[in-house]
Amino acid sequence: MPQNVRIGTRASALALTQTGHVADAIARLGDVEIETVRVRTDGDRLAGSLSTLGGTGVFVTALRDALLDGRCDVAVHSLKDLPTADPDGLALAAVPPREDPRDALCARDGLTLATLPAGATIGTGSPRRAAQLRAARPDLEVVDIRGNVDTRLGRVAGARTTPAPDPDKPSPRGDLDAVVLARAGLARLGRLDAVTEVFDADVMLPAPGQGALAVETRDTGIGVDAHSPLADALRALDHRPTRLAVLAERALLARLEAGCAAPVGALAELDDATGTLTLHAVVARTDGSAVLRRSASAQRTGSSAPDRASEEAAARSLGENLAELLLEAGAADLAELGARR
Repeated sequence: MPQNVRIGTRASALALTQTGHVADAIARLGDVEIETVRVRTDGDRLAGSLSTLGGTGVFVTALRDALLDGRCDVAVHSLKDLPTADPDGLALAAVPPREDPRDALCARDGLTLATLPAGATIGTGSPRRAAQLRAARPDLEVVDIRGNVDTRLGRVAGARTTPAPDPDKPSPRGDLDAVVLARAGLARLGRLDAVTEVFDADVMLPAPGQGALAVETRDTGIGVDAHSPLADALRALDHRPTRLAVLAERALLARLEAGCAAPVGALAELDDATGTLTLHAVVARTDGSAVLRRSASAQRTGSSAPDRASEEAAARSLGENLAELLLEAGAADLAELGARR
């Protein structure tokens, strides 16, 4: 008999789409029947900019509570939304293969960052994106925005939305020249048609964990050593290169003690051929007047197939060591970081 699995998710279009991908994969990989449980989070209920909503975890806490109190068996998150501290009673059971983690410009008339006219308005709810935009184009006006993907796209002059934004939650229409969104979310929603430019890492580094999903479970009964249809499916779903990359990125964020409001970006990539994990990071002033970039790499040593714990420890060390380099170079003078030297 198939194992019944309840998957907790936020109710936004993007969250439901992401959860649907995970549910389909679990069903394909294990003998399970899936039930979706929708959970409303503080990030869904509250208005205002993300930096004023209580910091890291506004999209996560309610889902974790539902998991801990047994309303669901699995919770699916955008990995970038997870606080860096390990939660009591929960385990990161799987990190599926990552979508392209880069940020994307969605502009009127096919414009790019270089061709937007001076004074053009560009919307984002992310201090990290805003700081890097101001560094690249200080002549643009960066506007703080909230809303789902279609609401944000609808604010671009001449843009179409699918479906139309919620009439009960009106927002300005066509008042911006461009917005910046995660390419991964646009890809999952089938909205890459709106993209006019995908930013390379030397222009804009993404948020740590961006483009990746996190599949959490209670840490009893469905752990990595458990044997059940769900546990087997989650082990098969876990993608080592993605897990190691996001471990390095999140270790950097944790060492800097930087929350979601800090203008910090990071991106790690594993070269399977050489076993080299390379991490790039940026810390910027919110006004874009100063930007600090550093990179570091760690190469697999010893056995060609090191154990899981050693690989993960090396990834975390890479993130922590790069954070130290940033702090030595003055990162804490540029952004509000908890870490100080």
